[in-house]
Amino acid sequence: MIHLKENLSVLGSTGSIGTQTLSVARELGIKISSLSANKNISLLEEQIREFKPDVAAVFDEKYAKELKEKVKDTPTKILSGTYGLCEAARCKTADCVVTAVSGMIGLEPTIAAISAKKDIALANKETLVAGGNLVMNLASENNVKIFPVDSEHSAIFQCMQGCKDKKNISKLILTASGGPFFGKSKKELQSVSIKDALNHPSWSMGAKITVDSATMMNKGLEIIEAVHLFDISENNIDVVIHRESIVHSMIELMDGSIIAQMGTPSMKTPIQYALTYPERFKSSVPTLNFSKIKNLSFFEPDYSTFEAMNICREAIRKNAAQPIILNAANEEAVKLFLNEKITFCEIIDAVKAALDEFKNEKKPNSLKEILNIDEATRNFIKELL
Repeated sequence: MIHLKENLSVLGSTGSIGTQTLSVARELGIKISSLSANKNISLLEEQIREFKPDVAAVFDEKYAKELKEKVKDTPTKILSGTYGLCEAARCKTADCVVTAVSGMIGLEPTIAAISAKKDIALANKETLVAGGNLVMNLASENNVKIFPVDSEHSAIFQCMQGCKDKKNISKLILTASGGPFFGKSKKELQSVSIKDALNHPSWSMGAKITVDSATMMNKGLEIIEAVHLFDISENNIDVVIHRESIVHSMIELMDGSIIAQMGTPSMKTPIQYALTYPERFKSSVPTLNFSKIKNLSFFEPDYSTFEAMNICREAIRKNAAQPIILNAANEEAVKLFLNEKITFCEIIDAVKAALDEFKNEKKPNSLKEILNIDEATRNFIKELL
């Protein structure tokens, strides 16, 4: 039985994951029901004309009006704002929603898609970091499947296919490239530039996630995400630095055996598996040539220089409010860094300040409460910095 998705909604279609998703869809002949972007309407217009979606959403209302004029000769309906994103996510003809938008903005449309009983191909970490309990419970209630698109979580998901009983898994091992600053000291990090931070050694990604990789916050967020995705304790999740980015993650079994997922570093592989699971289809991604691989190296992370991972571990251990605060503070601080308002090291300082400021915040029980905590944290960071 073929399980290939027939119609997709792609939220964040002009970003790195979004464009690669459309490339996979093009190769597999998958139809596109809806698209969304933030401001890149020139590329979104090209996508609309190629894929002919029912709906396209632009978060910025000004750009949405501009796009509407540009594509008025097409039948595609143009929407804007959070409402538009949610409508794109709920699009009736879609059977799966790829959430590839960057940041907390992905939470509401993901919830809208799950409520509409759409399967989710999840490439937005912040959705589970901030709303993990709410999202996973809602998915269970609606019998919705969530397929991880992050390379590390997809690798864990794929490794689990080789383990019949989850009880046999003793730990998850997330690999990390180490980012552009592997081996540097705290003193050396004081003077790094935006260009330095965006110079990732292995992956081509958006600016926010690339900076998160440089601070190692990205790996910390992945720990929190893995707790929710795989229903496993944070204590049973390890991180190892693997500079070659060939082993994408591993699981360790009770008897000490290790199952690893390996491959050429390309996001098209986890994207395609999320759209074809449990089947495998031929891919355009080059295969590994083991005779040319000279070394597979692994290192313990430098937790004292790159504090983000331990900060994330502490946050997920405390209560459901702490990851929301951590995520919002990090997003705002990264924006300030990219706008040359603060230094690289001040990103993590800002996150720690926010966690301390809101340390007594109560566990949220609804989307509204999550959004209120998120907004309060962002306001705090803006005032602080």
